[in-house]
Amino acid sequence: MVIKRTFILGNHDMKRILYITLAFIATYILLMGMLLMLQKKLIFLPKLLPQDHQFQFDKPFEEVFLKGENAMINALFFKTSMESKGVVLYFHGNADNLQRWGRYQADFTSRGYDFFAIDYQGFGKSTGSLGEENMYADAQLAYDWVNERYLTSDIVIYGRSLGTGVASYLATQQDAKMLILETPFNNIKGAMEYRWYCPRILFELDYQFPNDEYLPQIDYPIYIFQGTDDQIVPYRSAEQLLPLLKKDDHFFTIEGGKHKNLNTFEEYYEHLNRILNQ
Repeated sequence: MVIKRTFILGNHDMKRILYITLAFIATYILLMGMLLMLQKKLIFLPKLLPQDHQFQFDKPFEEVFLKGENAMINALFFKTSMESKGVVLYFHGNADNLQRWGRYQADFTSRGYDFFAIDYQGFGKSTGSLGEENMYADAQLAYDWVNERYLTSDIVIYGRSLGTGVASYLATQQDAKMLILETPFNNIKGAMEYRWYCPRILFELDYQFPNDEYLPQIDYPIYIFQGTDDQIVPYRSAEQLLPLLKKDDHFFTIEGGKHKNLNTFEEYYEHLNRILNQ
């Protein structure tokens, strides 16, 4: 014998469901509003440096200033002690300044490449204003500087984290030997959605950095490094770029890799050695 039970929600239950639904909607609207207002502070975390700051590194370097239309861009240039194979044009992440990022020169100068890195407008000693379009302009200034000294076939464009958006954009505009992206995202909106497990962001952000739009426009080799335990740019965000790669491009997954430690993995260097020795 089957007994059917029918549950009828009373007025109290209906009101409770309505209140919960309204509370959820209100919370979502509040969070989206905060995101809209604070997006610049969430995306850009620069540290300014006084103009008389003396950089300290354990290798010789040259400090360079590039004159832009509305800004002076500070840069560092390191020469390899080996016979040079070319230059790595390095675009760093969203925080700090060249005092931190300059130390990554060792990963490339030790492999026979010179190293040139800039601080974007509003970072370090660079003047000007924070902004996506300004960063693209800064990248072009940096490319022009290295292209006066190296063949395009000897230029490696390298982007890390937020700098992957800058590097990818530049690669759509200029020829190079290859493009290397470390901890990239599909685009800023997608990265935020995956990072915070939030529902789809229903409005356009002021900043895009759309790697997913840029990569299909690049006709030379692309190499991507991403860690599976990245809590800043979730692996799922970077993984959206995989279908956009050409047949001979490569997406290297570093198991257990986080956002700031891929260069502590032997696997990272094995792939980097092979790429840079081509």
